[in-house]
Formats: sequence, structure tokens, C-alpha cells
Amino acid sequence: METNQTTAEAPKKVATPPAPKKTNKRFLIILGLLVLVGGSWGFTKYNHGLHHEETDDAQVDANISPVIPRTSGYVTEIRVKDNQMVHKGDTLIMLDNRDQLIKLEQAQAALYGSESNLTVANATTTASQAAGTTYQANVSVVEAQIEEAKVNVWRANQDFARYENLIKDHSITQQEFEQAQAAKQKAERALATLVAQKNAAQRQAQAASSQTNATSQQKAVANANIKAREAEIENAKLNLSYTVITAPTDGRVSKVNAQPGQFLQAGQSLFSIIASTDPWVVANFKETQLNDIKVGQPVKVHVDAYPDHVFEAKVASFAPATGARFALLPPDNASGNFVKVVQRVPVRIEFAQANDEYLAQLRPGMNVFVDVEIN
Repeated sequence: METNQTTAEAPKKVATPPAPKKTNKRFLIILGLLVLVGGSWGFTKYNHGLHHEETDDAQVDANISPVIPRTSGYVTEIRVKDNQMVHKGDTLIMLDNRDQLIKLEQAQAALYGSESNLTVANATTTASQAAGTTYQANVSVVEAQIEEAKVNVWRANQDFARYENLIKDHSITQQEFEQAQAAKQKAERALATLVAQKNAAQRQAQAASSQTNATSQQKAVANANIKAREAEIENAKLNLSYTVITAPTDGRVSKVNAQPGQFLQAGQSLFSIIASTDPWVVANFKETQLNDIKVGQPVKVHVDAYPDHVFEAKVASFAPATGARFALLPPDNASGNFVKVVQRVPVRIEFAQANDEYLAQLRPGMNVFVDVEIN
């Protein structure tokens, strides 16, 4: 018996459309936040740039006083250590002063000699003046005697004239006439002798006056020598004081480059003293930034060593030339190929708060970031 088997057809599968992708809301939120934060940051930086000029090419600076001996000598004692705090006038280094002591004694001995010469010159001047006074008195005495002798000559001449008339009449004897003639000659010779004595006395007085002038010149020379010897003593004392090297200012000592027994040359730099007060900042702004920067504008200084502290400061002054001009080998654009490079100008910035406790902790050379409020 033949049976018909019917095969049932399998049902066809119906294609379902793909499900739509779900949007990640967290990603959109984060992206929105990033855009918002980035935009806010960009707007803030843009707005900040309109009212501020900044640079990180800046360092702390301070007065640095070199310690330099003013005379040569061997070191006998060092009274300071590295990084020690010192005050103006403190003794730092002692030099051997025996040579200077000897020179001081020599100068003092020379002064004593010059003073002795002055004493001798004064005594000689006094004696010359006394002798001149005596000679002048002798001249006066001789002049009085000459006047008397002139009277005697006049009288003798008158007597001789009368006797000469009488002898012609033989009214007197020849002996009486000869006596009158002899008296006349004697009076004339006495007058001549007195005149000669007067001339001699005058010459002696002139010689005494010349001697007085000469001794007065000797006094002037002796006084000049005394001044010179006193100057030598002061110079010797000054050189002696140079054997004690003292601190020129208050501050902290750098590394001491000296040892006991070392020979130091005058002018040799030993070490430096960095002033602990009144530091300032040198900020090297680009020349394109200087248009709006003015003296007196407020500045905020951020020191890398103290990032959590903001120093208040102000613009004090501008350098008279770019930093490149003060370099050891300044650029010469007239030689070789020219490449334009933006130059930087040092700007001095001074701290406004002198009582800031952090100022004492600043050290020259520290890196800082400065922010100038231009308007």
C-alpha cells in the first residue's frame, strides 16, 4: 500500500531592523565640560593678557660687595667662615703687619729729625735777628758820632781859617798855626773813620738781615719737611690699617678663598659679601612687551623656591640698553648675515613690602616669575 508522505515546509525567518545605537551621555557631559573649561581658561588667559605682561626670564639680585685686600701680605689669621653672617666693620682677615710697623717707625723718626731741623732754624733765626738788631744799634751810635765829628770838623775848619789869616799878619806863632792845622786834619780823619765804621756796621746789619732771611727760608723748608713726614706717617698708618681686612657692609659671606700663610696680592679678589637687605628682581622683558610697561606699575613676583608666597613689588627702572649690548662680545649686525632676534631689556623691579619675612630668605640668582599689571 503506497502511502504519500507530505513534507511540511519550514517557516521563513523575517529580518528584523537593527536597534538604534545608544548615545553615551557621560561622554557628552565630559566633552561639554572640557569645552567649557577650555573656553573659560582660554578667555581668562586672553583677558589676563590684555591687562598683564609676564616673563619667567627673571632672577633675584642684590648688592654683592667684593672683599679685596688693599695691601700685599701673608695671611696670619682668618676670622670668618663660609656662609657666615657679618656686620660692617667686622674683622675678616689679618695680614702680617711687621713691614708696615717698621715703615711707620721710620716715618716717625724722619718726623723727629725734621722737627729738630726746625728747632735749629728757629734758634738760628733768633740769633740772626739779635745780631741784626745789635748791628743796627751800632749804626745808630756811629751816626751820632758822625754828627759830632762833623761839628768838630766845622769848628776845626773855622779855627784853621782864622789862624791862616793871622799867620799872614804874623799875629800868631807858626806853632799855633800848625796846631790848628793838625786839629783840622785830626777832625777830618776822625770823621772819615766814623763814616767807615758806619759803612761797616751797615754791611754787618745787611749781612745779618740776609742771614735772617736765609734762616727764615730754612724754617719754611723745615716746616715743609715736617708736613711731608707727617703725610708719610699717615700713609704708613693707613697701610698698617690695610693689614686688617674688614667687612665693607652687612651681609653673608660667600666661600672664603684664603688660607693662613697664603700670600695675598693687593687687588686680589678673595670672596664676596652678599647684602642681606633690599634685594630686587631683574626681569628681562622682550622689547615687544615694553610698550605698556611704565615705572611705578604694580608687580606680583612668584619665586620658584617659595611657590605658595606672592611678593608685592613695583617697576623701578629700565636698563639703558639691551642685555646683549652689555655682553662680553656684543653682536655686530654689520658683519655676516643678519638674523633678526627679539632683544630683551632688563627691568629693575623692587619689592614694595620691606617687612616681608621671606625677603631675608631670597638669594641672588633665584629664578622668579613676574606679572606686571599694565592697566
